[in-house]
Parts: sequence; C-alpha cells; structure tokens
Amino acid sequence: MSRESTLGPIRGSALSPTGVGGIRHEAFLYHGDVGFLAATRDFILAGLAADEDVLVAVTRPRTALLRVALGRAASRVTFVDMTEVGRNPARIIPAWQEFLDLGIERGRTIRGIGEPLWSGRSVPEQRECMLHEALLNEAFVAPPAWRLRCPYEVTTLSSLTADEVWQTHPVVVDGGLGRISTRYRPPAGPAAVSPASVTAAAASVVVAVADAGAASAASAASVVADTGVTSASATSVAAVAAVATAAVTDAAVAAVAVAAGVAAGPGGGADSHTRPGEATRSDPLSEPLPDLGHPQAEIAFGPPDLGLVRAAATRAARADGLGEDRAGDLELAVHEVATNSIRHGGGRGVARFWSGDGCLICEVTDSGQLADRLAGRRRPDLDLSGGRGLWLVNQLCDLVQLRSERAGTTVRMFMYV
Repeated sequence: MSRESTLGPIRGSALSPTGVGGIRHEAFLYHGDVGFLAATRDFILAGLAADEDVLVAVTRPRTALLRVALGRAASRVTFVDMTEVGRNPARIIPAWQEFLDLGIERGRTIRGIGEPLWSGRSVPEQRECMLHEALLNEAFVAPPAWRLRCPYEVTTLSSLTADEVWQTHPVVVDGGLGRISTRYRPPAGPAAVSPASVTAAAASVVVAVADAGAASAASAASVVADTGVTSASATSVAAVAAVATAAVTDAAVAAVAVAAGVAAGPGGGADSHTRPGEATRSDPLSEPLPDLGHPQAEIAFGPPDLGLVRAAATRAARADGLGEDRAGDLELAVHEVATNSIRHGGGRGVARFWSGDGCLICEVTDSGQLADRLAGRRRPDLDLSGGRGLWLVNQLCDLVQLRSERAGTTVRMFMYV
C-alpha cells in the first residue's frame, strides 16, 4: 500500500451547521480496506498531533484494521464496537454526548469517527441510521466545536441511502474531493439552503483547510515515532501531506466559486447531483413508516388497560421464543410507551404486534405530537422523576422507530429472536 493512497488527497474540516462552534460533520465515501484507511487513519493522526481526544466507533474488523495501520498510536485512541453501541442507532448520540462531556470536564478538544452503517444492516436499521445522522446536526448545534467524520463504504449504500448521506452531511468527500453538499439541510427545515449560506459554508471550509494543513504537517512530524515509520518514510509522509493540503485548498476554493455562482473548473468542489436551491428532503421524523400488513394482535387501550397491554406483550414474546429476560424487556418497553400515550398522547392509544423473519415487532400509536425531537436520545438526569421512558425503551429494544406528525405519534419496537 502506497503512502499516497493511505493519506488520500483530502484532509479538511467539515463545517458546523451553525457556522460557529458545534459539530463539524462530514461524510467520506470509500471503497474497500484501502479506502477505509484513507478515510480514517490520517484523520486520527492529525487529531493526535493536535493533542485531541479521539473516539472511533466502527465494527470490530474495522477496528483491527485501524490498530495495525496506526501502530503504537492506537494506544492513544478510544475504540468502541459500533455493532454494540449502535445496534439501535438511537443509542449513538448519547455515546457521543458522553465522550464530549468527558472532554469538556478535562478541558480537551475531541474528534470522532463513526460508521453507523455496515453490510448486513436491515432496511429498517438503515432508515434509522439516516435519521440518526440528521439528528446529529440538531443535537450538537451549540459549542464546543468538535469534528465527526462518518465513513460510508459505497457498496453498502442503496440509491436512497446514498442520497441521504448528501442530505445529512454539510461536506462529503467523494472520489478524493471534498464537496459542499447543496442538498444538505437540517432535518427540521426542508426549505432549500440559500446561496449566501452555502457561500459562507464554503468560506468556512477554506479557513478549516489552513488548520488542516498545519495539522497534516504536525501529524507527519510528531506521530512518526508512534507509528514506527523510518526517517525516510517520514520525509515521504511530510511531502504527501503538503500535496494533500494543496489539493484540499484547490477543492475548497472551487467550492467557494460554485457557491458564489462563478464557473468552476473540472472536479469543482460543490455537489453537482442537485441544482442549488432544489429542496429534496422532508422531515425524517414525520415520514410515515412502511405498512406491515394485518397485525397478529391489536389492542385499543386507555388508562385502565395497561395491564392488558403488558400481558399482550408477554404473550407475543413467549410465542416468538424470546427468553424470560428478553420477554421482560419487551413488556417494560411496551409499558413505558403505552404510559406515555396515556399521559401525553390524548389518554388513549393502540398497540399492535407482528412476528416473522426472526423479529417480533410491537407498535404503539396515539394522537399526540412529539414535543422533543431528541426524545430518548439524551441521557436523563438522575434527579428528574420523568423523561426516562423513551430513553429506557431505546436501551431495552434492538431497534426503535419513532415518528410524529399532526395525526399523531408512532413508536415501533423491534426485538430480534
């Protein structure tokens, strides 16, 4: 593997949705193991060279690949298994929040790598991964500033998911070029991104490129001992880092030109798949869930009927072969959601159950509207008596889909057999 292919031609910060502070959220589209290392290795090394705390949330095979590529520098990185922390994508934001809070306590700047989508994810899981990516931009609007890079292996993406990567990340590195996504928009605001905001975003990237170039040089000089490269290799690393910084600067300048309405040269830095100003994204929290057909059981409930709902959940779990502990988890999760329906959803609701393909699904619907778009994705304070229901449901279930619109709210819970 060549040093050039490992470093890759792009090394730049994504922009914050607010333009100041908060998350700087970028996607990196890659092919295979070499592409994965191009997306991650030097992003990590630049963070270590800048004395940042780095958290990497990927699958175990990807972690093993990175540890080898990083050498001794891997000991300075925190790794978590995304198949555990992110099996239910609603659990990922709390994990990033915990790491960010720890950094704040220690006075540290952080950066992260998170790959929520991997080969074998079910279609419902893919949908929730994209909702998670959208909600990241809402969860971390406020300072402090931190960077998150989300690698995506191109072969795992459907056409719909690939489009949503561009819609949920302000900057996407594709084919070795960092591009401003004209399709990007916060999920709560389906209106188009204005040319002025895109121009400001592109200018933000140019500023970030200067920082990235410095980080590249620092990385090449300071992490050589950690990774175990020779002095001759170090010279090569520094040279490639300089070339990479120049390539990023060129792409960022092209992005500013495109955002300002000036014709850019070949391979310019803006997303060319959609015309600027074309709205492509509805609010993912209000998108209807797919129809599952006729349920195996259905219960309309009110305040006196919570016991009946719990009993129905237990029967469905045992009929599907869930163990005693898992059946208890489902019963508690369904109870929490049904209780929320009674307290906040008009006092009544409907519980439905489906089974098949190694999965038990329970859905609770009511006429209420979701007041907190990040409900269940923030760790509740221990001193608060409420606000724990959806958080608990997300911890108990393998997957949770939450949607809310004017007609009401739906919570769909999955338990894998």
